[in-house]
Amino acid sequence: MPKENEMLEELRKIRELLTPAPTPLSPKGLWNEFKGFIKNYRVMGLAVAFIIGIYLGALVQALVADLIMPIIGLAIPGLDNLATIEFPVGSQSFLVGHFLVAIITFIIVAFVIFLLVKVTKRWGID
Repeated sequence: MPKENEMLEELRKIRELLTPAPTPLSPKGLWNEFKGFIKNYRVMGLAVAFIIGIYLGALVQALVADLIMPIIGLAIPGLDNLATIEFPVGSQSFLVGHFLVAIITFIIVAFVIFLLVKVTKRWGID
């Protein structure tokens, strides 16, 4: 009988160790809820990524408009400024060149983001 009591006591200790502790209640109040929101949803990281994304997009737009488009204009005879290509139809003009600049900008931004993700995965930042 004493051996059974020892085993039961050991099993109770194991059960206590395996039972998860109840999660503490978060403090009430608007400020504490706001801090929990910021922490749980990583809002600051999202905000930083958004701001960096805006400036990265502006940098790539400048790169495309100021460097790449003039090179394309030099490579294709007769195109001084690719962004000014337009097709007038009746009283309307379709700005095809502006659309081409937007497509080239998008491709470059997507490629830069791809490279950034690849580098961060290699560094283990995911």
